[in-house]
This record gives sequence, structure tokens and C-alpha cells, in this order.
Amino acid sequence: MDTELTDVELLRAHVAGDAEAFGLLFARHRDRLWAVALRTCGDPETAADGLQDAMIAAFRRADSFRGDARVTTWLHRVVVNSCLDRLRSAQVRRTDPLPDDLDDAEHLVRTTVDPDPGTDPAHTYDRVERRAAVLEALGRLTPEQRAAVVLVDMEGYSVAEVAEILECAEGTVKSRCSRARARLSVLLADLLPDGEQRHRPSAAPERNRPTGTDVGSGTRRGPPPAATTLD
Repeated sequence: MDTELTDVELLRAHVAGDAEAFGLLFARHRDRLWAVALRTCGDPETAADGLQDAMIAAFRRADSFRGDARVTTWLHRVVVNSCLDRLRSAQVRRTDPLPDDLDDAEHLVRTTVDPDPGTDPAHTYDRVERRAAVLEALGRLTPEQRAAVVLVDMEGYSVAEVAEILECAEGTVKSRCSRARARLSVLLADLLPDGEQRHRPSAAPERNRPTGTDVGSGTRRGPPPAATTLD
């Protein structure tokens, strides 16, 4: 089959009965879909299950694609919804109040997840530990906050695109990202140099703030895709 076909053409070919089209479409976007699933779930086994469920759903429901969004937006929507379904069905945990100082939370998340590629190779192990810490911290967010901050801060989608993927208002995406960054700024503060640690919990008077719920992970039914590393 012509691998130069567009995403839309591949999806239409799949709906028309082409046996190879969907596999080519998935292979084209597998790495990014896997990264979204892994960062959303925070656990490789749960992410593998979520991505597997999503691709089965997309395969079976491809004829529901209306063409009013990009195919990649539709695929990400299916993957995120599948992962959120798994997270919501897991054990609920308590979330903690937000910190007061939030000025550099977004920078903290970005620099922790995407270290400088020019770093000395001797620090590879440290980078692996940092990324593992990020996944653990993401697992302490609510599913909705996690999906929003993963798509915006880690995958580079615009707020408008994420609103389309998550099927919610742009203001909702901004709110979820803000709360996620605030929480992550506390959980990941120890990973920054001393000069950048500006988000440690303090003894400041506690304010009345809304709280939400957090969720755990699921069980694995199959192996993860070939690409299982964070970009």
C-alpha cells in the first residue's frame, strides 16, 4: 500500500476494507500515542492496556470519524479517553491542597521532563531517575489534570487543540493545567538546583481550597508497543 497516503486517506481505506491501512496509520503515530498513554497513566502496564483498548476502539469505530478534526486529534482523543477510563475505575486517592507560590511551575515541569540534550552522558542515570520521578508525580494528579498537562506541557499541543481532544472548554484546560503545575511544582521541587527550588511546601497558613480525587492504575493484558521511552 502507498505509505504516502494522508491520515484521512488511510482511515478511509481502512473503512473501505483495506487490511493494511489501519496498521500503517497506527505505525505512523505509534510513538507519540504511546508517550501520551504512558504519561497519562504514569505506569507502563496500565498505559499498554489503555493504548491497546484505544486502538481496538479506533479500529472498530473508524467509520464514526466525521472529518471535522484531524485524524491525529481523533486518535489522541480515543487514547486519552481510554486511559482516563482505566484511571477512573481504579482506587481513588486523596489529593492535597495546592501551594501558594506558583510562579515557575510550568518551567519546572518542562525542564524536568525534557532535560538539556547536551548534558554529559555520565548523567544519563540521573536523567532516568528524574523521568521516573515525573511519572510518579503525574500519578498523583487527578486524571483530568494529568491529561491536560501532558498534552499541553509535554506533548506541545496548544490549549485550543487540547480542548478539542478532551472535548471541553479552553478555560477548563487552562484551569486543569494550572492546578497540575502547582501540584507538580511541589512534588518535583527536589529535582531542581538549589537556586530554582522555589516551590517547597511552607508553614504558611492553610487556606480553604477545593479538593478533588486521584486515581490509581489497572492491570496489563498485553505487551506495550515497541517504543516505550519518554521523549
